[in-house]
Amino acid sequence: MYPVRIDGNGLCVREFTDSDVDALLAVYGDPAVTRYMSFDPRTRDQVAATIAMAIRTATIEPRVEYSLAVAIPDTTEMIGFGRLAVDSGHPAQRSAQIGFALRADQWGRGYGAETVRLLHRLGFAELGMHRIWGARSPDNTVSDQLMNKLGMIEEGRIRGHVCVRGAWRDSIVHSILEDEWTPRPGTDTVSQNPATT
Repeated sequence: MYPVRIDGNGLCVREFTDSDVDALLAVYGDPAVTRYMSFDPRTRDQVAATIAMAIRTATIEPRVEYSLAVAIPDTTEMIGFGRLAVDSGHPAQRSAQIGFALRADQWGRGYGAETVRLLHRLGFAELGMHRIWGARSPDNTVSDQLMNKLGMIEEGRIRGHVCVRGAWRDSIVHSILEDEWTPRPGTDTVSQNPATT
């Protein structure tokens, strides 16, 4: 499925372009944003490499990696990063992991919830996933509240899951199944031509 563009309530997810490097640096280069993530703040060169990889993998068939820009539709201003990765070990299981990060000055506006809704729509309505899951830091209570609000059930703790800043950290897993997902009327339906959504 390429290219991807899905519009929601005041937000969209779209393919990255080379011109998004500085906008993504404002997300991934910020210590406040990366506080609960599995990596330290990134440099401009690291962000440029991330975008180059996203652009390169977007056209691989079958596509299993959807790294997308989160943007304001009217202005195309990029304010974040959204990702849906199909679990490649067992593709027939129709399972995918999501993750996202938003620029700190955009927090508290409902954009996190809308980003997750758009990733759910991509996974369930467009790609036919059975299960979508995400992992968070145990200390990230905002992410906990957001995932619970959107119907993602806490499944449990993965102990010593990631090494961050020289120390092992647990992760808390949340998931939602296709029959638990509630599409929004008029917006979260399967498109006739997914590539142009």
